[in-house]
Amino acid sequence: ACRRHWHYSSMRTKPPTFSVTTASQLHNAIDRLLPLLRADAAHAPAARALAAAAASLPPSTLLFNRLLHLLSSNAVSLPDALTLLSSIPSPDRCSYNTLVSALSRSPRHLASARALFDRMPHRDHFSWSAIVSAYSRHGRPLDALALYRRMQEEPRSAGADNQFSASSALAAATAARCARAGRELHCHVARRGIGAGDAVMWSALVDMYAKCGRLEDARRVFDGMPLRDVVSWTAMVERYFDAGRAGEGFRLFLQMLRTGGVRPNEFTYAGVLRASAELAIESLGRQVHGRMSKSSIGDSCFAESALLHMYSKCGDMASVVRVFEGMPKVDLVSWTAMISGYAQNGQPEEAFRYFDMFLRSGIRPDHVTFVGVLSACAHAGLVNKGMEVFHLIEDKYGIGHTPDHYACVIDLLSRSGQFERAEEMINKMAVKPNKFLWASLLGGCRIHKNVRLARRAAEALFEIEPENPATYVTLANIYASVGLFDEVEGVRKIMETKGITKMPASSWIEVGRRVHVFLVGDKSHPRTEEIYALLKKLYGKMREEGYVADTGFVLHDVEDEQKEHDIGYHSERLAVAFGIIATPEGSPIKIFKNLRICGDCHTAIKLISQITRREIIVRDSNIFHHFKNGVCSCRDYW
Repeated sequence: ACRRHWHYSSMRTKPPTFSVTTASQLHNAIDRLLPLLRADAAHAPAARALAAAAASLPPSTLLFNRLLHLLSSNAVSLPDALTLLSSIPSPDRCSYNTLVSALSRSPRHLASARALFDRMPHRDHFSWSAIVSAYSRHGRPLDALALYRRMQEEPRSAGADNQFSASSALAAATAARCARAGRELHCHVARRGIGAGDAVMWSALVDMYAKCGRLEDARRVFDGMPLRDVVSWTAMVERYFDAGRAGEGFRLFLQMLRTGGVRPNEFTYAGVLRASAELAIESLGRQVHGRMSKSSIGDSCFAESALLHMYSKCGDMASVVRVFEGMPKVDLVSWTAMISGYAQNGQPEEAFRYFDMFLRSGIRPDHVTFVGVLSACAHAGLVNKGMEVFHLIEDKYGIGHTPDHYACVIDLLSRSGQFERAEEMINKMAVKPNKFLWASLLGGCRIHKNVRLARRAAEALFEIEPENPATYVTLANIYASVGLFDEVEGVRKIMETKGITKMPASSWIEVGRRVHVFLVGDKSHPRTEEIYALLKKLYGKMREEGYVADTGFVLHDVEDEQKEHDIGYHSERLAVAFGIIATPEGSPIKIFKNLRICGDCHTAIKLISQITRREIIVRDSNIFHHFKNGVCSCRDYW
């Protein structure tokens, strides 16, 4: 055999030196080069040289297939793999499968993958799974399902219909959100006994039903699984949370703990903590924290970052700091959680302090980190600081501005009443404004009663999410604040015509591990008489302090006396009054509200905190308000 020596020395990492004279040596060279080429395209010339060296060796389909695998492991050398395939005397199914799979990784090469797939003389389950998965993964799930049906009809595809190809088809039905196709696939695999004992197949069925909105069907499949591992349990718990059925998700999590034999992992805990954060159920989050501390999960950055998020969403920054300082290794997500947590809790100085510490740590910030910093600027009204940070993102760190960065800056400018600058930025920005930007502008218009720009922001939001009642209600509030009650009525009629209903405002407080929920004017609570009596007493003292109800926040064009009565019993005030009578004297009161707190309630709760000498924490849909001694952490700027 012709001796061929080869050495490649221009790679970024120190290159191996090969002397290839036999097939065995070539196999060894491929083994050494494969991980290098996967990691760095600079090794592509080395792979090409190995392919050239193989030309002097006896033909071997196995050797050619290994070279195909090597060349197709990196997009740069993929054309060389296609050239090599055309030179193989007798390519087999493995030859084609290797390239179909490689081409399928990129949507740009999907057509080439399909053309090669159609040329295959024989296809197996790997061939069909690869192409079906590719169409599903690249946004063409209906084409993927059509391919799976074609597979079932082709005589030469016998044996290809197994749990692997069926799982790919189920993933396509899931991506298409097509419950009918998914149910047909379920019936098909049940009749054929495909994957009866395969955990992946069962999990794919659960995922398909859940994501198609058929949660009861998903639960029936889950309950019938012959073997449920931690991945199955975690996925089912998450599906309940995703569907807004947190109570059932928590109950299933507790059932998982009682079952024994299956221990929650970091993803299980992180999912439960996220749900606890969204619902502000701090007691459950603390229990999860306790369990994590007793296991090795407590050392997971992923789970601990979820803990940081949970405590910050519950307004407990002291616990956030304790968790952060106890982490053995702090990563980018953890730093960002700290910065964003302080921003959301109305403590911009602490957010900036942690941002400075983060920069000194040597970890490079990403675009999400800057969203937290810009949010801190927006909530504190630090226009100059915010604009400085905004320009640094591109100028110093080379990070392109995202729609969220622009949304934060528009929030900052509109809150401070600088509408000309805000409008100029919107007109010149390089990316398309998203719903958060327009909602930020609308919020600023609410503060400063800018009707003209409010209409522009609302019209843009109507285009993006026409069914969102918050836009209609905010616009109506702005009209009402300037006395445009005809326009308020017009907004109401549009909502009625479109069947859009306002989300009822609700507030809740956790006392003694029980959550107490209040609606506006609510009289269903067992301690209603005490609550209303306390509010009446407080209103008397508030008037002595000069309080006059701002009835501009009431939409109805009714008598002032009725407006004052309506606003006096908003859900957050009822929750605060209950907190005062149901918690120990001097202890903080923590309230959560599903909508933004109204301006008059904000004023009233400031006075209540002063009169009762109690710290009152209110988390609305936007930020936390920490009321203490008649002052709010948001500086009346929200």
